[in-house]
Amino acid sequence: MKITRQQVENVAVLARLELSAAETETFTGQMDAILAYVDKLNELDTTGIVPTSHAVPMENAFRADEVRPSIGVENALANAPGRMEEFFRVPKVIE
Repeated sequence: MKITRQQVENVAVLARLELSAAETETFTGQMDAILAYVDKLNELDTTGIVPTSHAVPMENAFRADEVRPSIGVENALANAPGRMEEFFRVPKVIE
């Protein structure tokens, strides 16, 4: 599949990018090389190969939620560099 300069310019418009003439030429060559490689991969015989989304079997990595007591305000603020009552004290960022 040969990609054209017009297709690169169209993608740039969709992505809201302003490309110079040199960038358009560069990206045309790069995108053409990428699509040529994909075409080469499409030549492989994949009959009998089950499609996968991961290289290794995946299981749910999340644990079940369980209610536990929190660490408390004093422990949470024990190493805070600044504190005001039960809150973290941070520098003012909005004038």
